Amino acid sequence: MDYRHIEVERRGRIATLRLNRPRYRNAQSRVLLEEMTDAFARLDLDNDIRVIVLSGAGDHFSAGHDLGTPEEAADRDSLPFGPGVLGRVTRSWHLYIENSLRWRDVKKPTIAQVQGYCIFGGFLIASCMDIIIAADDARFLPSHLQLHTAPWDLGVRNAKKILFENRFIHAAEARSLGLVSEVVPRADLEAAVMAQAERWAANDLLTLRMLKQSINGAQDAMGYRTALQAAHSNYMIMELAIGEEQAARHRQNRRMGGVAAALAKEAAGTER
Repeated sequence: MDYRHIEVERRGRIATLRLNRPRYRNAQSRVLLEEMTDAFARLDLDNDIRVIVLSGAGDHFSAGHDLGTPEEAADRDSLPFGPGVLGRVTRSWHLYIENSLRWRDVKKPTIAQVQGYCIFGGFLIASCMDIIIAADDARFLPSHLQLHTAPWDLGVRNAKKILFENRFIHAAEARSLGLVSEVVPRADLEAAVMAQAERWAANDLLTLRMLKQSINGAQDAMGYRTALQAAHSNYMIMELAIGEEQAARHRQNRRMGGVAAALAKEAAGTER
């Protein structure tokens, strides 16, 4: 199938799903997210593929949500989820809860291959993969996203400490927190990811599937899905606290302000 905002490449038993909007630092349009869901579903049913890698074209994995490229603006104006508050809630739930959980529950092992910025929405999609392997230049910026996985990815107290500060997590710290499984020089990133994928792909599909289902099931038994659903309701309270006409401008100012503040702290050397 031809895609507009992603690419799919197969190398033997390993498939790479690549975000392909480097001009916009792989900002996540609705089209990109829907194409990801379609590609993951097709790869999940392909018995020749045992491991799926999620990567980003260009210098950055993903700078987050698409806040207003011409393509995304035109798509939003078409109101694909309908008008008003119901449309906003439906859009958020479908794109960021339903889609994200589908990616997380793909029956095959998945790896996020992260370089450069992994901001907000970038953090969201990376967190849905089974592990993250990062280049030494990777910088993660979590927040209270539509899919609020930070307490699970960082631990409760670390999540509070970092999110209250609104700051970047550099690759080495991400490794120490357990968010990232491995950090390698940027030039070695793809090779390291492929080496890990090959080690996994040496197992048969049924074994990989049962292992993943049992591990995800254990996380769900600890309240993973319930917590995500409750956190999405809190997110929507923030979103719906303003009028619909102001929503897009407010969303952009809040998110860009958060990024700018984190960058300013980094430039001033106040990050830890």
